[in-house]
Amino acid sequence: MDVQSSVKNQIHEWLKNNRDQGVHLLVELVKADSTQGNEKAAQKIVIETLHDLGLDVDVWEQGGEEFLNHPYFVSPRTEFKGSPNVVGIKKGTGGGRSLILNGHIDVVPAGDVEQWEHHPYSGKVVDGKLYGRGATDMKGGNVSLLLALAALQSLSIKLKGDVIFQSVIEEESGGSGTLSAILRGYKADAAIIPEPTNMKIFPKQQGSMWFRIHVKGRSAHGGTRYEGVSAIEKAMIVIKHLRKLEQIRNERISDPLYEKVPIPIPINVGTIEGGNWPSSVPDYVKLEGRFGVSPDETIDEAKSEMENWLLALKDVDPYFAEQPVSIEWFGARWVPGAIETDHDIMKDLIANYQKVIGEVPIVEAAPWGTDGGLLTKVGATPTVVFGPGVTEKAHHPNEYIEIEKVFEAAEIIAFTIIDWCGLDE
Repeated sequence: MDVQSSVKNQIHEWLKNNRDQGVHLLVELVKADSTQGNEKAAQKIVIETLHDLGLDVDVWEQGGEEFLNHPYFVSPRTEFKGSPNVVGIKKGTGGGRSLILNGHIDVVPAGDVEQWEHHPYSGKVVDGKLYGRGATDMKGGNVSLLLALAALQSLSIKLKGDVIFQSVIEEESGGSGTLSAILRGYKADAAIIPEPTNMKIFPKQQGSMWFRIHVKGRSAHGGTRYEGVSAIEKAMIVIKHLRKLEQIRNERISDPLYEKVPIPIPINVGTIEGGNWPSSVPDYVKLEGRFGVSPDETIDEAKSEMENWLLALKDVDPYFAEQPVSIEWFGARWVPGAIETDHDIMKDLIANYQKVIGEVPIVEAAPWGTDGGLLTKVGATPTVVFGPGVTEKAHHPNEYIEIEKVFEAAEIIAFTIIDWCGLDE
């Protein structure tokens, strides 16, 4: 048996013997409500874990003109006091490739607690599943990263390349934490993000951005509604027009990685607001939604197509020639990203998946955005997304993760770290 195989066997045994510690860490992280603005308690757990592992730890609160004025900065806030980013570094001995392990600590709100079988911040374990907000998206993935690092550190395994673990804020609102880490100088030869992929491997991630469309009508008394123009009825035409654009944009996608995704880049209208009196013809409607962006296009290209499509409404209904709709882009935005399916980090990840699981992994394109686009395009760090979480449970009540998957992912990632960074024998 060669040295590398022997080391991997040691990692397998270590993970098997340290399950209780890993589960306890995940329970404690899930118990720490880390919704936006409340990340400090969860990050404190991460900081203590990194110190215990003997890593070099960097903690900072993002800000500054370069950051706030950066073209890729997106956030509902500009003050981040009490919301730190955390990085832990395992320094290599030299001569190897570097690797970023990136996970977000922020979670979306729990919503209606009555819809949860177990309290959303209980970290309850039932039949091999750990329940709670953030368990699957993506504290379970973060714990996989920490377990991989813990195994390497506990076994005194030396690597040639650096490993940079990142626990960032604000992925759920556009990725400002990862952007801050990039601007702080954290870049690498590759990156892995353990978002909830159902153990599938995603070399491509769609992007997305939020839009707001303003539709004008003309008010009148409801008893003589024919004297007015209903903005609600015109908004229905706009929505139908958007459905046509969605169809056109998706028919262009022939990438086999999207073969099993029914709508690779959806256009979703999420809110409608209009009218102010039941007996009045509504003179204004506001539509807000999410616009999917292909990995093969830029944010600006996607914006231009949407804006030009809305201008073409005048050819659908002459009313829009005199009262064109207006659009603004606001709020969250996720940058699309992609690497080659035969990239070396993909090869290493696929080979180690087969070694641990005994099967060929499913390779697809992500149906949602991640911080991978920022790492790839802004940080010049080729990024693959692979994690243990349950895709269908992210943001849902009764969110859970299968504990076994957390440890399987940890083993696959630990093996990949060794192959990518190089073992110093």
